[in-house]
Amino acid sequence: MDKPLAILLIEDDPQECQEIIRQIESADNVRLVGVTNNIVKALEYVTDVQPDAVILDLELHNGYGNGLSFLERLREMKPALPVYVLVTTNNISSVTHEGARKMGADFIMLKSQEDYSAKTVIEFLSSLKSIIQSNRKTLGKNAPEESPRQKQQRITKRIITELDRIGIPPNAVGRKYLIDGIEFIIKGQNEKILMAISERYEKTEASVQRAMQNVIERAWKTSHIDDLEKYYTARINSDKGVPTIMEFIYHYAEKIKHEY
Repeated sequence: MDKPLAILLIEDDPQECQEIIRQIESADNVRLVGVTNNIVKALEYVTDVQPDAVILDLELHNGYGNGLSFLERLREMKPALPVYVLVTTNNISSVTHEGARKMGADFIMLKSQEDYSAKTVIEFLSSLKSIIQSNRKTLGKNAPEESPRQKQQRITKRIITELDRIGIPPNAVGRKYLIDGIEFIIKGQNEKILMAISERYEKTEASVQRAMQNVIERAWKTSHIDDLEKYYTARINSDKGVPTIMEFIYHYAEKIKHEY
């Protein structure tokens, strides 16, 4: 199966973000794995999600850090798989551009150039998709193999990222049950999920089920509808208005299994 190019977007302009997201969603050969205006969070995405490419704005005036700092820290981090970095910027300084290239930027697009648009950015990356992925595959053969524990930790952090996106509160009891349920399915356990969770925490199945459903319903009541529609893409029964427990955990298990 031909895998879409996994893209991480580091940008602080809301309109620019929305335009790039729309272009990614309308294309078949790319997918968005994260959006942030914070370089610390961006580096976490690189570790946890392992994107093929990054669209990086150099000047994050409304975020945390800047693009040059991200490039420097990415180079120091030495990710196991290479990440293609496409810089987009309003900065026209040749000195800054040279510094970005020395720090690891693969290409620089000026937002002020006449033909610049979100569409040209995504079309550019799409045209390089096979080369980027082939390069990662070749260099990945020499990368140290990830231990089962490291992989499990990465998958757990990936699940947590998804739950954060739709507003599942970190301190809610049902949240840890949802995480376990998703992990059980990723590992291949497709039956008696509630029983397995209840045995792990020495709770009744009824209390586990109630906590999980409560936290899902709370997210659908309190989170912004745009976030829910953007990040939870499975169909929902219109009569209920919220996903059931099994619909919810199967959706995320399948989504994350496809990535890994």
